[in-house]
Amino acid sequence: MDHNELVARNIRRLRRERGFSIGELSRRSGLSKQTLSKVEQGDGNPTVDTLAALGKALDVAPRQLLTEWGSAVYVQRQDDGLWQEHEGWSERMLDQTYGSGYVHTLVMRLERGTPCAPVPGHSLGTLHHIFVFSGTLRTGPIEDQVELSAGDFARFPGDVPHQHTCLSDRVVAHVVTTIPQAHQFGAAAR
Repeated sequence: MDHNELVARNIRRLRRERGFSIGELSRRSGLSKQTLSKVEQGDGNPTVDTLAALGKALDVAPRQLLTEWGSAVYVQRQDDGLWQEHEGWSERMLDQTYGSGYVHTLVMRLERGTPCAPVPGHSLGTLHHIFVFSGTLRTGPIEDQVELSAGDFARFPGDVPHQHTCLSDRVVAHVVTTIPQAHQFGAAAR
């Protein structure tokens, strides 16, 4: 995961939610527009002091700028996963997210022909992480679904309506849901 891109995505999102221009965020944070532009493009390498100034200006803790919020859908195909060998066992890293909150983990089974109603979005910042053990599954946000087969992994926002559909006779998947404790902010009041 590219931490500069994560910070850039969060700052852009938070600035837009609050209706701030780059100039307004510059004024509130005491940072130059050039510095902010570089940080928002993922080209900057912000210091702790820069993150603290931006956090204060955006009314969030600096650690929230390093936390994954409502990311785009991420898919890791079976053939793309890298296995790290250890003595007597091996592991495949599926994903990493940063921050604090609740983690729910479960195994999901679906069968063809059994309708699965759309699930309304959960609290803001929720992410679903799905690894398919067997079968073929269509899953994800209603407007951005992906098809996964055995060995595939996907992460997608759980704070928007989403749905799971079994495309084979049966699907067995491991689902981890991360729900942040940190309050998510909506658009700034005008």
